[in-house]
Amino acid sequence: MLALVTGAAGFIGSHLVDRLVADGHEVVGVDDLSSGRNVRPGVELWRMDVADPALAGRAARLRPEVVCHLAAQVSVRASVQDPLHDARVNVLGTANVLEAARAAGARKVVFTSSCAVYGVPDALPVPPDAELRPASPYAASKVAGEMYARMYRDLHGVDFTTLTLANVYGPRQTPEGEAGVIAIFTDALLAGRPTRVFGDGRQTRDYVHVRDVVDAFARAAGDAGGGRRFNVGTGLQTTDRDLHTLVAAAAGAPDEPEAAPPRLGDLPAMAVDPEPTRAGLGWAPAVPLGEGLADTVAWARERNAAAAR
Repeated sequence: MLALVTGAAGFIGSHLVDRLVADGHEVVGVDDLSSGRNVRPGVELWRMDVADPALAGRAARLRPEVVCHLAAQVSVRASVQDPLHDARVNVLGTANVLEAARAAGARKVVFTSSCAVYGVPDALPVPPDAELRPASPYAASKVAGEMYARMYRDLHGVDFTTLTLANVYGPRQTPEGEAGVIAIFTDALLAGRPTRVFGDGRQTRDYVHVRDVVDAFARAAGDAGGGRRFNVGTGLQTTDRDLHTLVAAAAGAPDEPEAAPPRLGDLPAMAVDPEPTRAGLGWAPAVPLGEGLADTVAWARERNAAAAR
C-alpha cells in the first residue's frame, strides 16, 4: 500500500510513518516543519503547507491508496486567540487534503478528530455517536473536517474513517501544546523545576499511548470502518493530581506540585468509549498508563542527555 501522511514530522504522524514502514508499506509525508521535526530518513517528505493548492497535483501524480490526515493546528487556546488561522489550517487544509485524495483516486482518507468535539458530555465514557457540542474554534474546525469527509464520500466516493482521539501521550511529544500535560510534567520534574496543578486537581482525562493510537490508524487504513467515527482512548479517567503522582514516580522526583487557580473553560471530565472501536476495527488499547509513562520518561531522559552533550 502507498500511503500519504500529512503531519508526518509531528508527534503522532512520525510514529505513524514508522508503523506503516515497519508494516511494509510505502510512505510519503507532507509537513511544513513549523512544529514537528521528526523526519524519518529514507522516507520522501514534501515540505509544504497542508492548505497549499499544489498538493492536489502532486497527489494526483503519486496516486496514494490511502491518505492519513494528521496535519492540524491543535491548540484550543490558540484557536480562540486566532480563529482565522485555526480555520485556515484545519478547515481549508482538510478540504485541500480531501481534494488531493479525490484527485489521486485514493480509496480512503483517515481523518484525525479530537474528543473536544463532544464538549461537556452527558455521560462518561462518551460513545462515538454522542451529540457533537464544539465549544472552541478548534473543536468546531474538527467537526467541519468530519462533515467535509462525509460529504466527499457521498459526492466523490472517497471513503473515510474518522478517529476521535483522547489525550495522546508518549515519546516525541514536546512540553509545548494544548494536550501535552504529561510532557509538561515530565520535562519539569526531570529538570527539577516547579510543576502546577490547576484548580482542585480533580479534573479527569483519558490518556492513550501513541503506540496504541498509530495501531488504530494502521487498522483504519484498511477496508474496515468506512464512513464511521471511532473513539481512540481507554475509557478510563485519571485525575490531574493522580497523574502528577504517577509521572513523579516514573521520573523519581518529588510529588509536590504547586496549586494554581482553575483555568477558564477547562472541562471537568473526559473519557471516550473505545468498545465500538474494538468491534469495528478490532482495536483495543494495549499500553497501561504506568508502562506508557515509564516509556515516555525514559525517552525524555535520553533526549535531555543528548541535548546536554
